[in-house]
Amino acid sequence: MDSNQLRAETPQPPQGGRGRGGGGSGFSAILTVFLSFIAIFVMMMNQSPSTIRNGLSILHQVPEGHVGVYWRGGALQKTITDPGFHLKLPFITHYEPVQVTLQTDQVRDIPCGTKGGVMINFEKIEVVHRLHKDHVHDTLLNYGVQYDNTWIYDKIHHEINQFCSSHSLQQVYIDVFDQIDEKMKDALQGDCTRYAPGIEIMSVRVTKPTIPESIRRNFEQMEEERTKVLIAIEKQRVVEKEAETSKKLAISEAEKIANVSRILMEQKLMEKDSARKQQEIENQIYMAWKKSLADAYFYRVLKEAEVNKLKLTPQFLELKFIEAIADNTKNFLGEKVFPSLLC
Repeated sequence: MDSNQLRAETPQPPQGGRGRGGGGSGFSAILTVFLSFIAIFVMMMNQSPSTIRNGLSILHQVPEGHVGVYWRGGALQKTITDPGFHLKLPFITHYEPVQVTLQTDQVRDIPCGTKGGVMINFEKIEVVHRLHKDHVHDTLLNYGVQYDNTWIYDKIHHEINQFCSSHSLQQVYIDVFDQIDEKMKDALQGDCTRYAPGIEIMSVRVTKPTIPESIRRNFEQMEEERTKVLIAIEKQRVVEKEAETSKKLAISEAEKIANVSRILMEQKLMEKDSARKQQEIENQIYMAWKKSLADAYFYRVLKEAEVNKLKLTPQFLELKFIEAIADNTKNFLGEKVFPSLLC
């Protein structure tokens, strides 16, 4: 068989552009779908496992203390969901839980330079804050889910450096350290109220900064000397207190003795006064008794005089004369009377 016969027997492909065009179009569609799946797979591989699960899931749960926030095609939606189970479109809608209860952010390793040029480091500053539910959409729209990076972490670094640059090491480390908490809280809340009103700063806790070792030893020595001075002052205060107590005890004892003496003196005076009054009463009784005796004697004499006056009659006088003579009569017995006996 010659070459012409072979060409005649060999099957020829279909003629016409329509057949060739239909086969190429189907292959291109399959290739496009395949490349799309590869692109989606690559994108999913570049995401974290939680993001992959978030994108694939239809049913999701918003934990207690959080609200659900949604993005569709990268655009933040106004829909805010409460805790519980909710539905979303996979691959199209992205979901993130946002905490609306109290939370604590720990800002670590904050270097700063003091007014004198000494570099110190704050190892940890804790900021307790809360995002109000009514301001979740506006806050995330302006600052994203990691809004605390802007208004907590970065702001703390800025405010700490501002504070250190305007104070000396002595002030930062000792003198005004107890005021840093309130100053940081006021600074954070002031800017949040102005630019992100949904963020409420509850409190700020600042740990003692780390300072160079040589300076720290100097501060420790100063603190030791200050402690010694305080101990000496306290001892002096104790001695003064003891002396004052002893003085008060002595005064109290002297007052007690004086009071006892005064009471004894008053008692003696009362006894003397009582004895005097008793003697006066006895004297009055005696005088009254003597007066009554004198009055009685006077009355008796007076009455006797009156009686005697009544007795001075001639008859009574004659009687008395006779009695007197009778009393003077002498009787002599014998034959002779001697003259000597007559005398």
